Amino acid sequence: MTTPVTIIGAGLGGLVLARVLHLHGVPATVYEADASAEARTQGGQLDIHEHDGQVALKAAGLIDEFRAIIHRGGEAARVLDRRGGVVFEQPDDGAGGRPEVLRGDLRRILLRSLPPETIRWGRKLDRVVALGDGRHALTFADGSTVTSRLLVGADGAWSKVRPLLSQAVPEYIGTSFVETYLHDVDTRFPATAEAAGGGALFALAPGQGVFTHREAGGVLHAYVALSRPAAWFAGLDFASAAAIAKVAAEFDGWAPALTALITGGEAAPVLRMLHALPTDHRWGRRPGVTLLGDAAHLAPPAGEGANLAMLDGAELGAAIAARPDDIEAALGVYEAAMFPRSRSAAEDSHRMLALCLDGRAPYSLADFFAGAPASTH
Repeated sequence: MTTPVTIIGAGLGGLVLARVLHLHGVPATVYEADASAEARTQGGQLDIHEHDGQVALKAAGLIDEFRAIIHRGGEAARVLDRRGGVVFEQPDDGAGGRPEVLRGDLRRILLRSLPPETIRWGRKLDRVVALGDGRHALTFADGSTVTSRLLVGADGAWSKVRPLLSQAVPEYIGTSFVETYLHDVDTRFPATAEAAGGGALFALAPGQGVFTHREAGGVLHAYVALSRPAAWFAGLDFASAAAIAKVAAEFDGWAPALTALITGGEAAPVLRMLHALPTDHRWGRRPGVTLLGDAAHLAPPAGEGANLAMLDGAELGAAIAARPDDIEAALGVYEAAMFPRSRSAAEDSHRMLALCLDGRAPYSLADFFAGAPASTH
C-alpha cells in the first residue's frame, strides 16, 4: 500500500513535492498556516536555474506554464558604486539560463496543478510528537489534530518539524535587509528607474548595499543591506519615519537616485534579518520524517533558496514514488543526495553575500560577474 504523505508548508518546495506525488498517484495532504492562497504577498522575482529549479518544474510537468510567465529582459544585471557609477553591466540576451519570474505567479501555477482538496488552509502547526513506528501526532493552532505516517517539514526557516531530527537553530549572520518598493518609477522616480535599468541592480559599498529588481508594472522591488549587529536594529519600528531616517543616514553621500529606494516607498519597509543554519547541517535517519528547503538548509539569499527547495521536492517525490513499499529507503536516497548539494549551495551563498559587501565592494562582485581574477580596485 502507498504511504500517504503529510506535508507541512505550501511554499514552492512543498507544492512541487505534492505535485510530483500527485502525478505518480501517491496521496498527499499539505497543511498551510496561511488562511488562503491570497492571505499575503509572496515576494518578488526569482531567477529559476536550468540545473535545479527548471529540472524540478519539468518533473512537475509544468515547464510550459513556467515559460509563459517569464519576465523577458529580467536577467540583465548592473553593478554600481555608491555615487551611481556603473562598474559592470550585462544585458539580457536570452542565453543566461536563469529566467526571472514572480514568486507569486510561480506559486499560482503550482496551486492550480493540484486538486483543491490537497491543501488545508489555516492550519498552523503548533506541536508535533513522535509516536513510534514512523508515526507522528500533529496538533494545529486551531486545536485540530492528525497522525502522519510520513511527515515532510517544508515549513521554512523556523520549522516546527526540524526539532524531530536536529537541534540546529538558525543564527543571525550579521547582515539585515530592509525591503522596500517603489511604484510607477518611470514617472515618479525617473533617475532611479534609469539607474536600475531593466533587470537586477547591485549598488554596493563595504558593509552596505541596495539590491533591486525591476518588476512588471513599473515597480522596483529593493532590499537595502546593512551589515550591523542585531542590537542596531532592535526596537526600530519601520512604520515610523525615525526608523527609515536611521537607515537612510547610513547611506549619507550616496547618489539620490539610489537613496530614493530607501526613502521613497509608499508602504512601510519591512526588516528582514538574515539567519542561516550551519552549512553542513544534516541529521541521522529517523523513521517517518524528513525536511526540505529552508527547513533543511537555510542559507543567505543568493538566488539558490527557491531553486533548491523545488529540486528537493521533485527528488523527494520521485524517490517516494519509486519505492512506495520501502519509505525509509526512499528517504535515505533523497537525503544522501540533498545533504552534499545543500552544503555546497550554502557555502556558495555565504561567499556571494561576502562578495557583495566585503571591503572591495562593489568591485568584488563586478569581477565575479566578469569572470576576472581578483583585482586591486
